Amino acid sequence: MGKAEFLTPKAIANRIKSKGLQKLRWYCQMCQKQCRDENGFKCHCMSESHQRQLLLASENPQQFMDYFSEEFRTEFLELLRRRFGTKRVHNNVIYNEYISHREHVHMNSTMWETLTDFTKWLGREGHCKVDETPKGWYIQYIDRDPETICRQQELEKKKKQELDDQERNAKFIEELVRRGKEGKEEVCSQKAKYCRSSKSEITEATGTLSGSGGISGIVVKLITKKLGEKYYKKKALIKEVQEKYTAVIKMIDSGDKLKVDQTHLETVIPVPGKKVLVVNGGYRGHEAILDCIDEKKYCATIIIDSGPLQGRKVDSVQYEDISKLA
Repeated sequence: MGKAEFLTPKAIANRIKSKGLQKLRWYCQMCQKQCRDENGFKCHCMSESHQRQLLLASENPQQFMDYFSEEFRTEFLELLRRRFGTKRVHNNVIYNEYISHREHVHMNSTMWETLTDFTKWLGREGHCKVDETPKGWYIQYIDRDPETICRQQELEKKKKQELDDQERNAKFIEELVRRGKEGKEEVCSQKAKYCRSSKSEITEATGTLSGSGGISGIVVKLITKKLGEKYYKKKALIKEVQEKYTAVIKMIDSGDKLKVDQTHLETVIPVPGKKVLVVNGGYRGHEAILDCIDEKKYCATIIIDSGPLQGRKVDSVQYEDISKLA
């Protein structure tokens, strides 16, 4: 019986049938031909073209198997990457979607006998992350595309930067809390100084050196007129600290020694590049180099020059927290 003519009902029915999926047992992978029934498959196997393909395959069967295996692997992984990306998914879900394509490479023509074998192979070769569960095998595609790796590195860098920012913010808040506590202690200390000053002959108290431990050797300025104009606004060296709040000073110009309350002394800020001593705050007791000053904000930038923190740069240090070293 001859072929049905073009656009006849029978011809249209035949074309519709040929587009759909057919049974796997009626598919010839060597010729990549799908037959619709057993009789058609039998006729194909007896055809001259099929016999020629068998002869070619018999000469180098491994080459054909390697080719079909590579095609199967490439198409399977491409579908996995395109449809699910790097999400974890059951291997049967991918396989069922893969074989729904009419021209797919059948697994019985590859080096893998079962889908489980293929899944394990993907894991061994590093193409996917695989894990076995009571519900079967799950796979997760590993994307090694240079652009994808670059994006992932940028995301990781951004996350790390955000974590560093959060850590810095946390440290900054801790520093504010600590300074707040120190500020309360300093207020209490100032109140105590004022009370002592009211009982002494010197009644003016405007000093800024809170906590005098370890400040011997720094340069200060006398800011009280009660000791006479001779000493007012003159520089001196702290030689000794007595009773915690009383300092023995030596005037630089005259060499006179005086015993005064520390509330009548203020710190001296040298020119940048000179050494200073930190007298207040978290770096108290450390020697430092004055890097620069901000006259508008009454603060300075210093570089710690002693101790385990040597070399650390500290910004926004208040004038009263540092003083010139002799």
